[in-house]
Amino acid sequence: MSIPSIDVHSHALPQAYLDALAELGVNPVEEDGFPTPAWSEDAHLRFMEETGQEFCILSISTPHIHRGDDATAARLSRAINDELSAVCRRHPDRLGFATTLPVPAVEASIEEACRGFDELGALGVKLPSNGNGVYLGDPVLEPLMAFLDERAAVVTIHPSLPSAVPQGIFTAGPAPLFEYIADTTRTVLNLMARGVIDRYPHIRWIVPHAGSFVPAIAHRLTGISRVLVPAGMMVPIDVMGTLRSLYWDLAGDARPVMLEGLMHIADPTHLLYGSDTPYTPVPITARNKDGLAEDPAIAPIVQAVFHDNAARLYGLDA
Repeated sequence: MSIPSIDVHSHALPQAYLDALAELGVNPVEEDGFPTPAWSEDAHLRFMEETGQEFCILSISTPHIHRGDDATAARLSRAINDELSAVCRRHPDRLGFATTLPVPAVEASIEEACRGFDELGALGVKLPSNGNGVYLGDPVLEPLMAFLDERAAVVTIHPSLPSAVPQGIFTAGPAPLFEYIADTTRTVLNLMARGVIDRYPHIRWIVPHAGSFVPAIAHRLTGISRVLVPAGMMVPIDVMGTLRSLYWDLAGDARPVMLEGLMHIADPTHLLYGSDTPYTPVPITARNKDGLAEDPAIAPIVQAVFHDNAARLYGLDA
């Protein structure tokens, strides 16, 4: 059996979410070009036993449920979070969840985040890289950022399909291959360049998929900032210091290239294990997990990466 772990990037597809997509007329396969897996509470618990997961943080993946109507998105978010909370309450020693928020509906998002923390037992919130075309770092979201900072929230970023995708090329089909990774990178750069991460230092941000493209362009951002900051086109930031303040999950095919890049910019105490189940099938999850545990870059800190860092972040060992 794989090394015991806390899985911070683990998805659920509760009936409330499937109903929401149906109500919105969203076909995930057509929109994202990737098959939607089956999911159930029992199947998830079996996955945990088969792959050695001690605890999973459940969240909703993509498509995001804001499609232009704030009230509808708020209502659907509430239904999803109620169901996720119920699942986790049945297995409090095995499952926790991150609240789905109806961004960019700011007031409704603050209300739902507060309800998630204070009533539903949420361990954090999940924010899409863009909500109906509004990216994290947009000034319209400032009141939400202030609230999350006040609550010292753990905020998981999850990629969402960009509002505009070039058609007629391969990457326009399977969005997880490129568009998700690009959109995560886009929103992290926006957060940094607009000073949101520095301005709200109590938010604990988790960047998915081994940092997406962020490690590959981190030093390029440092160089470009030396031109843009004096020109008044970017706020002054310590690029590498800001990156080391972020948390990074290792979901997906992190080894060997993405992991190597991430190790150059990340604080090792901020690396977290993630499976990306059920979008990643169980046999592949098990293989990826074992390979990660045996990787020379991870081997010296394997206990921290698979358990201790996440336990400390979420207060699970308290």
